Amino acid sequence: MKRKFEILEEDEKTDARVGILRLKSCSVETPVFMPVGTNANVKTMTTRDLEEMGYNLILSNTLHLYLKPGHKMIERFGGLHKFMGWNRGILTDSGGFQVYSFRKIRKLSHDGVFFKSPVDGSEHFLTPELVVEIQESLGSDVAMVLDECPPLESEREYVVKSLKRTTEWAKRCKNLHKKEDQLLFGIVQGGFFEDLRIESAKQITALDFPGYGIGGLSLGEERETTVRMLEASLSQIPKDKPRYLMGVGSPDMILEAVERGIDMFDSVYPTRMGRHGVALTHHGRLNVRSGRYKEDGEPLDPKCDCRVCKTYTKAYINYLFSRKEILGMILLTYHNLYFMSKFMENVRNSIKGNFFGKFKEEFLKSYLSSS
Repeated sequence: MKRKFEILEEDEKTDARVGILRLKSCSVETPVFMPVGTNANVKTMTTRDLEEMGYNLILSNTLHLYLKPGHKMIERFGGLHKFMGWNRGILTDSGGFQVYSFRKIRKLSHDGVFFKSPVDGSEHFLTPELVVEIQESLGSDVAMVLDECPPLESEREYVVKSLKRTTEWAKRCKNLHKKEDQLLFGIVQGGFFEDLRIESAKQITALDFPGYGIGGLSLGEERETTVRMLEASLSQIPKDKPRYLMGVGSPDMILEAVERGIDMFDSVYPTRMGRHGVALTHHGRLNVRSGRYKEDGEPLDPKCDCRVCKTYTKAYINYLFSRKEILGMILLTYHNLYFMSKFMENVRNSIKGNFFGKFKEEFLKSYLSSS
């Protein structure tokens, strides 16, 4: 029987690696970036668009789908894949980060999280058991345990209690999870204390999950802090398991994480940038709404071969945004996701060819020159 995750290639000078993650819906080559489809769709994109760009794995949001339309309703449609017309991989997060963002309308306890729905104000109690039930009903390929994401400003005493809660919730999720064709990943927390990151990683990996997420980073902390906490977490996570840095999606940070052995990423970064008029290019971020592009007949990125860059000019997309036409958002979102797909493909190829360090240096020199 083939292993669910296998490392295929390793860079000689760093911890970067190429792997294969075998899911019920498909096999996914790593390192991989997952577009975020919070409400069972990647905003402004169709599943055909995503397939065309080469994506095999996307992320959907457990908590939002639970609130609307409801996991039982989606289950009646045959699960999330059939409901949204996507026959490739889906990872569902647990709702832990969303609960973190609901700080003004939630209350934590040992048993779970009480919160009021931002949709209709109804009251709910999210528990590890309910999170497993929801994700099994959705039928995702990868499910995440319920965790607590402590706020950036949390004192050590609070993070110690939070760490204990996250471990206990992980145990409860693992004990209840029965869906054999769905991988359940544990999540490492620990705030911004290196020793607590290490302790969390020890506790979560002792539960022997098939993969591990690293949560609670990129909340607004300094870049150097992110890297230190990442390294502390990774020091205890087995190298033969997939490692997922949650909520990180900027190309420069992805390169830093890949260099240290991260395999999976997700973020709203490229889609949100696209909706706000910003294109990701090989020469950094480009604000297409700027008046300087009003009569620019060049494509968004001369190095990009996506259908947007082959067909449209900066001037046209600038015009669409000036008129608040939805097509502008669609075109930029498509371009940004295509850029990320090709970027990850190039990352993998650089590892296979054993020139990851050179690729990283050259990419960042160009990308950060204008960002």
